[in-house]
Amino acid sequence: MRALRQTAIEIAGILFTVVAFWIPFYFIFVNAGKDAQESSLLNLSWPSTAMFWENIKTVVAARDFMLIRAFYNSTVLTVVSIAILVVLCAMAGYVLQRRSDRATPVFNFLILAGLIVPPAIVPTIWVLDGIGLFKTMSGLILVEVALNFPFAVLLYKGFMAAIPREIDEAAVMDGCGGLRLFFRIVLPLLQPVTATIIVLSSVTIFNDFTNPLYFLPGSDNVTVQLTLYNFQSQYVTQYNLLFTNILLITIPPLLLFIFFNKRIVAGMTAGSVKG
Repeated sequence: MRALRQTAIEIAGILFTVVAFWIPFYFIFVNAGKDAQESSLLNLSWPSTAMFWENIKTVVAARDFMLIRAFYNSTVLTVVSIAILVVLCAMAGYVLQRRSDRATPVFNFLILAGLIVPPAIVPTIWVLDGIGLFKTMSGLILVEVALNFPFAVLLYKGFMAAIPREIDEAAVMDGCGGLRLFFRIVLPLLQPVTATIIVLSSVTIFNDFTNPLYFLPGSDNVTVQLTLYNFQSQYVTQYNLLFTNILLITIPPLLLFIFFNKRIVAGMTAGSVKG
């Protein structure tokens, strides 16, 4: 009876995955290969005449190749944000896990508050404008780092608990300074959780729609998600081109998840297993 119940749960989980993820992806895929009239029906039928390549060429060339510029901007945003995020969060997680004084509970509370308190758009714009970073890539990078900072710090802190303090003490006795100890010894030991943070945060930042819309306006600063506006308006929506655009900007995060799925799971569970 228990085996039968477990099998039923697994089948239900698979069916839920198919309904929640694969059917919408199939819907996007088939409508990306239709012409404008057929795609306006918004059904799951296979296109009568496949126009995948024609739609892709139209989407890429739209508005002076805006999609290519958007991919460049999103790549720069993602890579720089992840680099800063990994270094800062690894340092913060290391310090928070190793030190225990009166200030530690305060810092832990602030980290948790960052997960709970929702971001405020208008005050953030006011601050960025005051320091001259509004409508700049640097300002948006700082926003992305700040929003992903609490979650990454908690992951690093949990993983650091599995690394013995004796490693730190031995390195200090051998003459390692603080930065050398961190970058030469501690950071390489954090590779599993670092891979998890890189993949999860990359997908989050690359797919971000709201923050680039508010903090980095302008056609020259467009990111991949904002290119969806190219093919929809109040009166006319080119669904075949819209779905083609969605398909193109979905492929990189999808491939990232497929190839690094095991690393994500291993990084998020390694600390608890070793602990």
